[in-house]
Amino acid sequence: MSWLSSLNPTPAFPAYTGPYAVGSVDVELPADQLDTPSPAPVGDDIGTVAFRIFYPCEKSTTYRPVRWLPNPQKRYVAAYSQFLGASSAIAEAISLLPQLLSYVTIPVHRNAPLLHNTSNTRWPVMIFSHGLGGSRNAYSHLCGSLASHGMVVIATDHRDGSAPTAHIRATEKTKARTIPYIRMSHNPSPELWRARDEQLRTRLWEMGLVHDAIVKIDTGSAPKNMDPNSVSWRRNDVNEVLSMFKDTLAVHNPGSIAFAGHSFGGATVYQFLKSVFYRPDPEKEGFSPLYTPLESSSLVRQITPHTPATLLDPWCLPMQSPSTAWLWSKPLPCFTPGGPGGANLLAILSEGFFKWSEHLAVTMQAVSENPAAPPKNPAQAPPHLFYPVGSAHLSQSDFSILFPWLTKKMFKAEDPERMLKLNVRAILQVLRQSGFDVAPTSVIDREEEEHNNDAQVVVNDDQRGDWKILDTKGGVKGWVALRTTDDSEEVLKEVSSDSDGVGKGALLSEVIKDHGGSQQQAHQPQEVEARG
Repeated sequence: MSWLSSLNPTPAFPAYTGPYAVGSVDVELPADQLDTPSPAPVGDDIGTVAFRIFYPCEKSTTYRPVRWLPNPQKRYVAAYSQFLGASSAIAEAISLLPQLLSYVTIPVHRNAPLLHNTSNTRWPVMIFSHGLGGSRNAYSHLCGSLASHGMVVIATDHRDGSAPTAHIRATEKTKARTIPYIRMSHNPSPELWRARDEQLRTRLWEMGLVHDAIVKIDTGSAPKNMDPNSVSWRRNDVNEVLSMFKDTLAVHNPGSIAFAGHSFGGATVYQFLKSVFYRPDPEKEGFSPLYTPLESSSLVRQITPHTPATLLDPWCLPMQSPSTAWLWSKPLPCFTPGGPGGANLLAILSEGFFKWSEHLAVTMQAVSENPAAPPKNPAQAPPHLFYPVGSAHLSQSDFSILFPWLTKKMFKAEDPERMLKLNVRAILQVLRQSGFDVAPTSVIDREEEEHNNDAQVVVNDDQRGDWKILDTKGGVKGWVALRTTDDSEEVLKEVSSDSDGVGKGALLSEVIKDHGGSQQQAHQPQEVEARG
């Protein structure tokens, strides 16, 4: 049977390695029944907000599988084909062919009962933002791995034209519509800044709606879930699934929700936290903010200097729009008075972005305690900043797991499963140090030389901490620590003179040119998540 299984050509995910089984539910809620902290973008007729919830669930084998490719699958296949460069006619033809992708399943239990938290506390929550070419499903292995360690992860579906396609259901006030991927030049210009600003404006608005949605889900006052896949595991009652989260989520105390995002999603989280925390006055500051939450909103109380933030290969171009220059000059909330410094800030780059020296310099500035000035020795704790050797931009998404041979050929990406484990380990450890109650990382995932056969064995309380993953002295093989200090220029010189990066840099440059850009510009994105 094992030999026959190896012949199955359908891409598959490995099992999650945390101690909990993982459940998942699709959610789509009418936007007009949620409290938005900031007005909707002008002319925006997006009538709903959508996301997938990954959560610890009761163990069982009786639940229907969750397909990785969302419905309608043929439209998604055509959309991904166009995203990768096929003409509309060819993409439509491809969508009509039998597709192995249609049978790929996420290793979660659809709408399974939420696990009772035996520690008598509420489950910690993270809101995740996807990058270009992503969706609520495209980071399922990362989000599901975190859920298997005791997190409830909300994977947002953005409808700003950054997903290959987005299908929005009709509400009582808005019509159903489909939003295609919006292809843009990657060369900075006033037109590009305006276009990316509009995308960010929608993304930030959606993030605020997601926050209100999960607060209402916890209080039992959420609108009816419109997604037909949310039928109860017990009976035909679409409200039952969301009702099981009532009074179970840690979403009310200030700083209790973590935020994370990849690429454009990293930029979204970066702008979201700053926009909510500083709430700039456009007349006073002289620029046009993209998001202005009301002072009285619960979101404003939620975002504090102690809010954990994870930026996975963040793309810096959207952060540096001239219209938000004043916001760029401000540090992330963690670096403000009363904050922990970079202790709750984690940035994990790919080797591809690390080798992109111009962008690396901007990234190091963005996560420093003073983005408006050159890096210097910080007065506060520096951020946790790493990259895994042999990783590519796609290594933090599902694409590296599903298509390892292709990502290795195109991007020189190595060992995709280990790359994601390293990311998950670092995220979990920063959460632990921020006071989040998550399960220990197994001795196998920690790559200990000696361990029992049981991957979940924890010998003592000290092993609840995965201390090596945040060690800056090379405690984990191929896990390189970076620094945002006054000697960071030496790091950039090392990058520029490192011949080992020539092949990767050249290959990434070709991908960028294919998408209309130039590697000579520090703002140039190399984040084509679905490429390959």
